[in-house]
Amino acid sequence: MFSKVIGFLLKKFPRPFLQRISKPIFLIIRLFYRGEKVLCPICKKKFDKFLPYGRKIRKNALCPNCLSLERHRLLYLFLERKTDIFKKNIKLLHIAPEQCFINVFNNSKNIDYVSGDLFSPLAKIKMDIHNMPFQNNSFDIILCNHVLEHVEDDKKAIKEIHRVMKKDGFSILQVPFYYPIPQKTIEDKSILSEKEREKVYGQSDHLRKYGKDYDKRILSQGLKVKKSNFINSFSKKEKNYFGLQEKEIIYYCYK
Repeated sequence: MFSKVIGFLLKKFPRPFLQRISKPIFLIIRLFYRGEKVLCPICKKKFDKFLPYGRKIRKNALCPNCLSLERHRLLYLFLERKTDIFKKNIKLLHIAPEQCFINVFNNSKNIDYVSGDLFSPLAKIKMDIHNMPFQNNSFDIILCNHVLEHVEDDKKAIKEIHRVMKKDGFSILQVPFYYPIPQKTIEDKSILSEKEREKVYGQSDHLRKYGKDYDKRILSQGLKVKKSNFINSFSKKEKNYFGLQEKEIIYYCYK
């Protein structure tokens, strides 16, 4: 019963609001979720389970401590296990920074951490992803997680990411997919109302619904892309332990 109430309340509150009230409210909530059954790999905290979350409420989704979701935890594990992000000196650009990652990157001595966004108060630099204020080949790693579906021109944004990324660097460009995934990305600039966008794109602040051609959109802007089924390296038990989704694909992009 308590989980249902929490799930309902989290569904009603937008994520930025949750981030602002997280410390006092979630300190209380964590008392009800004490345990050892699940582990958030980002903040290293264990709980009996993760919180329910989402428009269509998903069980075992939201970390009560750092507010990470399934996609954040999978991305962190990928970075930790499949890249050298924590092993050598790198310059990292984090576009529209998620709160759960900020302390980790800021506290990593090998990472020169830059975060940017047009509106987010969490970002160090106010910037437009369509025209970023950086020189060519500035960053070793660029993280852009569930951002491109919100921007006016995603292809121009990808082209900018290509421009500011070093030749031997990489970027992770994650976007949401709604099943069944359409063959081609759906976008219609005549759709202006939030209600219609919710209906067509799956969320009121999305400007497109990505299809199976997403990798081609990346390729069209000069980046190469490797689709990683990293999720398949985990057993069912491990997926539950870390709170991971079954179908998430990592889009690893490079020049």
